[in-house]
Amino acid sequence: MDIDGLDDVIFLGAVTVLSALQNVFFAYTVQNESVQKRPANTAFDRVSVASHNCIEVYPTFLALLWTAGLFCSQAPAAFAGLLYLVVRHKYFVGYLGENSQSLPGFFFGKRLMAFLFIMSTAGIVNYATNYFFRINFLYYIQTVTKASAALLLIP
Repeated sequence: MDIDGLDDVIFLGAVTVLSALQNVFFAYTVQNESVQKRPANTAFDRVSVASHNCIEVYPTFLALLWTAGLFCSQAPAAFAGLLYLVVRHKYFVGYLGENSQSLPGFFFGKRLMAFLFIMSTAGIVNYATNYFFRINFLYYIQTVTKASAALLLIP
């Protein structure tokens, strides 16, 4: 692959590597809690469940991140991906406390995944309409996604 082609995916690759690093942190936290001798239903159980919940959604996140970035626009997809990593960390840490502390991260994460899903769907539909009918809406889709990416910061 030439260096110019990598410009189109560098942010997506960076977010992917950061998410893998975050998964290592989650696994390390589970390992640290598992070696400590504690009675049942303690921090280990909460850390284990939080890690499992984050890992369950991870393949969906990666698929949506890369599909949105490749078919629609790299910068808003990478921005949403970075926000998702922050929210996922907030969810993980919040799960260690009371259950109510993890809910804001959970709800915000759902909104980010919906944004990536909409970007992916719009990009794929645009590709299909361009392929079959020679109608290309990519400029308009990218304009809307770049403008709406800033709205993701609103709680």
